[in-house]
Amino acid sequence: NAVTLSPLQPGPQLRSVAVVNPYEKNAYAVSEGQRLFSQYNCTGCHSHGGGGMGPPLMDDQWIYGSEPENIFSTIVEGRPNGMPALRGKLPNDQVWELVAYVRSLGGLLPKDIAPAREDHMVTAPEPQRTEPQHPKASFTPPASVSP
Repeated sequence: NAVTLSPLQPGPQLRSVAVVNPYEKNAYAVSEGQRLFSQYNCTGCHSHGGGGMGPPLMDDQWIYGSEPENIFSTIVEGRPNGMPALRGKLPNDQVWELVAYVRSLGGLLPKDIAPAREDHMVTAPEPQRTEPQHPKASFTPPASVSP
């Protein structure tokens, strides 16, 4: 179940098996991942994806890879210098929801799948919930009526 980070490996060539995140295209699961990200205090190190004590999740530099299987492995196995191993502490479904949310932070999911901003960051309704607006004809009074 090891994730390949490099083409170098000991022993004979292994066949790679494509791993598919079952929640990658599910907006509800991504929003659940957002909720879990906050509840499991991932924001304490990753600061809502912008980085802090932990690496940022909103840029294009991923130390261990941005593929779903790499992120899953990072969450389950942990990483040196701070990322705790959560194997056995989280069910796989929740880990996959977290993976989908983390990928959405990096802009790696389609925009219609990405969750809305968190409540503490909202200053306006989410773009997904904004009703379509139709232009209204404006009325300009004739010059004879204007002062």
